[in-house]
Amino acid sequence: MQVVRRSLDHPDAVVLCAAVQAEYRTIYGEGDESPMLAKQFEPPSGSFLVGYLAGRPVASAAWRRLTPERAGSPIATGELKRVYVAPSHRGQGLAQAMMRAVELDAAAAGIGRLVLETGPLQPAAVALYRGLGYSDTDGTTWAEYADKPEVVILEFLLPRA
Repeated sequence: MQVVRRSLDHPDAVVLCAAVQAEYRTIYGEGDESPMLAKQFEPPSGSFLVGYLAGRPVASAAWRRLTPERAGSPIATGELKRVYVAPSHRGQGLAQAMMRAVELDAAAAGIGRLVLETGPLQPAAVALYRGLGYSDTDGTTWAEYADKPEVVILEFLLPRA
């Protein structure tokens, strides 16, 4: 898989984000309402990565920098967003590859901690993150859905050993 940094408004990013939102609506009955601005995903504030197979966009992973106040941590923190693999390409290790790519990208930008939120209705995602060493954390200061008891809030300290 070829991984390329794209802007959030690049046509391939738009298609993948729309697919993620459609999946969220199927699973949760609504899309992810956390605001995402293109400038948040441009270096040095963040990155939006697209994974390509045979020239077709099939996966994404992104991060955006949080302020220390918002992160609730003195460690430079990035929030993971839009980790996604098209259903027709799942089970091939692409999500893990995208996670490694986004972690390397964030670490290269000086990020020392990645955080994310997901839900129990996405057991494959929870298993992916936990399998990569992400652990439970408090997201009170930054997580859009921290007030929902079922939300899964995780963190990982970079760089990966």
